[in-house]
This record gives sequence, C-alpha cells and structure tokens, in this order.
Amino acid sequence: MTDTPLWTPDADRADETQLARFMAEISAETGQTFASYPDFHRWSVENRETFWSRLWDFARLVGEKGDRVIAQDTMPGAVFFPDAKLNFAENLLAPADTDPQGDAFVFWGEDKVRRRMSWEQLRALVSRLQQALQAAGVAKGDRVAAMMPNMPETIAGMLAASSIGAVWSSCSPDFGTRGVLDRFGQIEPKVLITCDGYWYAGKRIEVAAKLGEIVPQLPTLSAVVVVPYLEQATEVAAKLPNGTELAAFIEPFEAKAPEFLRLPPDHPLYILFSSGTTGIPKCIVHSAGGTLLQHVKEHRLHCDIRPGDRFFYFTTCGWMMWNWLASGLATGATLLLYDGSPFHPDGNILFDYADAEGMTMFGTSAKFIDSVRKAELRPIATHKLEHLRLMTSTGSPLSPEGFSFVYDGIRKDMQLASISGGTDIVACFVGGNPISPVYVGEIQGPMLAMATEVWDDDGKPMQSGKGELVCTKAFPSMPIMFWNDPGGHKYRAAYFERFDGIWCHGDFAEWTGHGGMIIHGRSDATLNPGGVRIGTAEIYAQVEQMPEVIEALAIGQTWDDDVRVVLFVRLADDVMLDDELTAMIRKRIREGASPRHVPARVVAVKDIPRTKSGKITELAVRDVVHGREVKNQEALANPEALEFYRDIPELKS
Repeated sequence: MTDTPLWTPDADRADETQLARFMAEISAETGQTFASYPDFHRWSVENRETFWSRLWDFARLVGEKGDRVIAQDTMPGAVFFPDAKLNFAENLLAPADTDPQGDAFVFWGEDKVRRRMSWEQLRALVSRLQQALQAAGVAKGDRVAAMMPNMPETIAGMLAASSIGAVWSSCSPDFGTRGVLDRFGQIEPKVLITCDGYWYAGKRIEVAAKLGEIVPQLPTLSAVVVVPYLEQATEVAAKLPNGTELAAFIEPFEAKAPEFLRLPPDHPLYILFSSGTTGIPKCIVHSAGGTLLQHVKEHRLHCDIRPGDRFFYFTTCGWMMWNWLASGLATGATLLLYDGSPFHPDGNILFDYADAEGMTMFGTSAKFIDSVRKAELRPIATHKLEHLRLMTSTGSPLSPEGFSFVYDGIRKDMQLASISGGTDIVACFVGGNPISPVYVGEIQGPMLAMATEVWDDDGKPMQSGKGELVCTKAFPSMPIMFWNDPGGHKYRAAYFERFDGIWCHGDFAEWTGHGGMIIHGRSDATLNPGGVRIGTAEIYAQVEQMPEVIEALAIGQTWDDDVRVVLFVRLADDVMLDDELTAMIRKRIREGASPRHVPARVVAVKDIPRTKSGKITELAVRDVVHGREVKNQEALANPEALEFYRDIPELKS
C-alpha cells in the first residue's frame, strides 16, 4: 500500500459532482457538516431513512413516495417505502432533459452491425411491445424470459414487461440448452424473446437448432418472439411452436404513450441466477423499488452519470451488470451497447467505440484490463478518450498492476473505480466515489447507506486484517426471495446462516489505512494451509504479472490431513513449465505475498474454466481434483476445460 494516490479529483470538478450537490443539500437541511466522503458515508448509515427519502427526491423518482421509509427494519424482512407506488419502466423512460430525437441507445455488434435508437423510437417500441405482451396473455406477476444479445430490443423488452408488472429474466445466447432450461425451466415464462443468432469473434453463430430443443421443454410459453440479428428471424420463428418474428408480433399495435402500472416497491422486477456451478442455479428475485433506488444512487452519486452522458458497460445479458447498465436510462444518459468479443478484430475495438461515441464512462472487467495490458496495447497513445471521466472494473479483484496500467496505459485524468457487490444484491457493497482519491490496489470505500464491515470468525468487527465481508443493516436491494423456496429456507441459508440477522456476503476482505477495501476473493474459495486463511486473489496478483503466465487458478487440495495449495497456470505461447519457471513462480509469490501463499504444486494447464460471466471457477476445479462430480457444467462457458484437471499425476504425490 502506498500513500501516494494514483488520482486525486480536481477540487472544482469534485464540487460540481452530483454527490457534492447532494451532500450540500443534506447539510443545509440537517445542519450536519461533512468534511469528507467517509463522514457522509457514516451519516448515511446512521440516518438511512433520511438518506433514502432524500435520494428519492434528489433523483426525481416518479411515483407516490408515501410517508414511511423503512418498515420492519430487519434482515431479511425489511421493506423500504411500504406505502409507495411506482413503476420501474416509467422511471427509466421519463428522465427530464432528454431530446426525443437524441440517442437512447447506440449499438455495435462487433464490426458487423451499427445502429442507433432515439428516445422517441424507444418509447414507441416499448408501447407496441407492451400491447403485444398483453395480447399474448402476459399479466402482472407473469414471467418474460429472454435469450438475447446486449442490443436495444432486449432493454425495450425488459421495459415493456416491467411496465405491466411482469417479471423479467434473461441470459445470453451462448448458453447451452441445459443452461437455459436450468434457469427458465424453474420460472415458467409465458413469453420467450430470443434472437435468430449472433456474432462472436467474427463468426456467425446460429441458434435455431438450440431453440428447437429449448422451446418444446418450456410448455408455459404462449409466444416465442424472434428478434432479427442475422436477418433470418422469419425462418427461425416459423419452425418454433408459437413462434413469431418481432415485426409480426408488434405489427397489430400502433405506437402511443406507454402505460405504466404503479405497484408497491417490493413487487418483483427481475429474476437473476446464481452461477450454478455447484448445482441448479438459485433463482434470486429482486424488487422494482430496491433495484431502482440502488441504481440511481450508484449511477448519480457514485459514478456522477448525468443527462447526455455516454454510458458503456461491457456485459452480456447473463450478468447482473446488464441490469445495472439498463438502469442508466433513468439518468438521461445514452447507453452504448456492445455485443460480441472485446478483442475482435483486435483489442482496440472498445477504445475505438469510446472515441467514436464520446464515451464518458467505460465499464469493464478486471480480466479485460489485464488482457489489454498483456497484449501490450497502449490506448493512451493510440486513442484520444478525451471525454472519458470514469472507468469501472468488476467481476474479480483488480490487481495493483491493473490499477497502475489504467493510468499509465489508458488515461491519466480520470477516476478508476473498482466496484464489488454481485448478483445477490444487483448492486454494490463497496466501490468508487468522485470526490476521493484513488490508491493503487484499493476499492475507494463502502457505498452510501450500506453498513459494510469486515468481521472475524467470532462475529466481531475488524479494523485491520482479513475477514468476512458483511452488511449489518438492511438495504433496499436485498432479494425479495428465492423462486420456489417455500418458507425462505434457502434464502436465509445463503446469507444469514453464518451470522444471525447479518448479511454475510461470502467475500474475503480487508480494510486499508485509507478507508478503502481490498477483496481477496470468495471466502468459500479461501485456502487454509496449516489453518491460515489465504485469499486466492493474493496469489493471482503476483503470478499473473509474469509475462510467462497468461492466467492462473489456485485451489486447496486435501492432503495428509491438511490442505496444500495447488496453482494451475495457463502459459503464454511457446513457454514450458520447467523447474526454472516453477522456481520463479514460487519466488515471486513468496516475495510478493508470503511464504504461506507459495504453492506446494504448480501445474500447467491448457485452459481455465470460467462461468458465463467470465469468472474463474475455483470450486468446480476443486471438485474435479478431489474426484467429485461438478453438478452443473452448463453454467460454464468452457466446461470442456474441466477435463484438464482430472487425474493429474503431479497431484497424486
């Protein structure tokens, strides 16, 4: 840890942020003074009712707020704004100061497709989809599912569904048949929206055969709507039961002002899914009000997204960051949508997009940043990126070298926010803010009104050292429930079993001396050699900086009544894992982390298994190494990689 910031906000620019303005309003109303972000965060946790009520007003949310802010302030069970009525889609489609002819969306599908959709066109499409869904029998509480790329029609479908109180759930079209059915089969959708295919790495990938397997196994479907992307939607739809091409689905209905059914804030909005690598994915149900409140807080106050901004996140529709991105409409920003490989035709495509469209916020993953660095690209020298104010990183911990590369190799004068939360809360526990410095390797701090703490095994707060990331007070985006979980037993077991009434998130975390946080990986993947807890991210932060190593994965292998650390490495082309390289890897880890982190075995593998959202899956590898079945390989983007970990001779001695 260094005391020299990588970036410090310009004082004048910081004073102009929405966060600074909101702090000033709260100060004027309450008489409180806030010398720093930590001061304001402390106040927001201690005064959550005032905070959330004032946020509603500040964000100009549309709806009836009611008098009460929090009812039954417990976890689980708390209800925020219990007397309110609102509609999620209405808030996303009604931001002030938007030009009806201005861009709501810009869409790039690799180097194959370029499209724009204005706010007027978006509202017209939502209106027609809304009417068509109702004609298909969709009513409040019914499910609408989508197997779609990240394109304008996907968000329009979500808005149409939520406008009438239906519940939206999505995945990306690269999911296998079993992966789709494991998700949508549980929630029994009434309508499925899908594409006719997609592009990835320059390849045209058709999905007709897969749809032919999926649709007959979803008997509750009254309509299957096929959106054209490969220009063969009519042919694909004709072969499906209840299939119809998008244009035909909405053709009977004229565009008009969309209608919005206002409902209690705890009405279901989304069903998201856990990664499912240890069994059938859990169906996590999120509320319209909780999602909206958290997202407008994070977008406006933490990211300072404003009307007219150009907001980008590299995501698929199977990752919660797609839901997070979609909410950006509520700020009046233009959403820059991208579907496909971020390295086709080369690693510059997203930076080309940023320059072409004046991108103001660039959201991505730690893996992407590291891949750009390892490809020896330097956008700082090849692109202007003159409008870029903020880059965010999530999906896995961003290494200190990744932090440094962003400022050395991408852009110096911008905020870098490493953020962390997840599908479980469709939001963040810790992240960035535009008025505080950025330090190498550190998340800037806890998010407003989130009582984020680090606890030891005895349930006591830790000011230093590594422990469990917890949240000690209720927040709006706690899941309403898990689908098909009578009595809420699975829900409580997932988050509240470890510490009664306290949200235990499953991250292994540590506060820094600056009030920031370092995430050391998932606590269920934590290594315990000799009884000492070690985060896997600490190992990756060392070994993945070596040019010989493209990426790594570490597990704990049960051995001799203890646990030994095993490190798997995917090596660069033409690099062999010999004794010399193994010694170099161990030396790097010993000096950069500690002797406890040094692996007992280092094994070269051809590939590392990942979930559909790009996260490496240590638990699945651990199961294979120990001879256990990986229950849901459909959750993996590359399940064939698991075979590289089976019956490895080096792990038998």
